[in-house]
Amino acid sequence: MTTPLFTTPRLVARQWRDSDHAPLLAVYGDEDAMRWVGDGSPLTPEEATRWLEVTRANYATRGYGMFALESVSTREVIGFIGIVHPGGQPEAEVKYAFAREHWGKGLATEALRATVEHGAVTHGLTRMIATTAPENVASHRVLLKSGFVRGELRDAGDGSFTQVFEWRAGT
Repeated sequence: MTTPLFTTPRLVARQWRDSDHAPLLAVYGDEDAMRWVGDGSPLTPEEATRWLEVTRANYATRGYGMFALESVSTREVIGFIGIVHPGGQPEAEVKYAFAREHWGKGLATEALRATVEHGAVTHGLTRMIATTAPENVASHRVLLKSGFVRGELRDAGDGSFTQVFEWRAGT
């Protein structure tokens, strides 16, 4: 059993393990959910395997990365959340996704608040960002309820834009 990193009333966060490959594909392989992520393509099995490897490397170098979220009541993996540095960016960025049947229950806000606290207390992070599609109003609400403020609209360099949100310790 993997030691929990943190818990909330309904969730247990832990580091990824090889057995998370199938739940990872279930969440990130959902075409509708992935319309908001990257180029909008669902994750392939090969990409999921690679992501597990990258996440292990992040744990080793930074002490954090993506985490599996298990339901307290069932211990089933229902989503993923974490603090990452995509493409080697210097800013710590939070990312999250849940299986569709768990959307709209307040779990993302619950998990994000706990993740930010974990990043601040355990890893000394004083600033974190999140990026979303400008049209993803559901994620905007989650971020605002979790203490983030709306920041700049970044040009993604491909004709699209990314909405940045920012969290700072003590604000």
